[in-house]
Amino acid sequence: MEPISADVSELPEINGHTVPDQLDVTHGRGIGELNKNMGIRIVKLSAEHSIAVMPVDGNRQPIGLLHGGAYCVIGETLGSMSANVHAKSLEGGDFFAVGIDLNATHTASATSGWVTAECTAIKLGRSLTVHEIVVRDEHGTRCSTVRITNLIRKRK
Repeated sequence: MEPISADVSELPEINGHTVPDQLDVTHGRGIGELNKNMGIRIVKLSAEHSIAVMPVDGNRQPIGLLHGGAYCVIGETLGSMSANVHAKSLEGGDFFAVGIDLNATHTASATSGWVTAECTAIKLGRSLTVHEIVVRDEHGTRCSTVRITNLIRKRK
């Protein structure tokens, strides 16, 4: 499969979400190579609440279901990016976040369309963040619940 175009003007709305320019929504950081190849698009990004969408097409297992690892990638993407927004807001220095734990429970299977991931902060501390990411198919069925813990580090 050819990677999804970075030009989101072709896809102005996905699952009811308007997809903004990726450099704007990520404050110039971009979304990274893996996310581009998987077609992930960030819709909203903040420490407390973030949203992204991802196509099922191109991310399926051989049996036709969205790959479990794809749920983990979109979950880790949103949780890590949200944690880094929080880390950058901390006083006293230049901080960043790195993932130290990820778990996922898959409860349904998307087979077509796009999935929407919604990330909510559980804990935003000075040393750790915890986020829960719920991934739903285009019909609103919860397919996966991902939880990520990030460690906050100070740049040297």
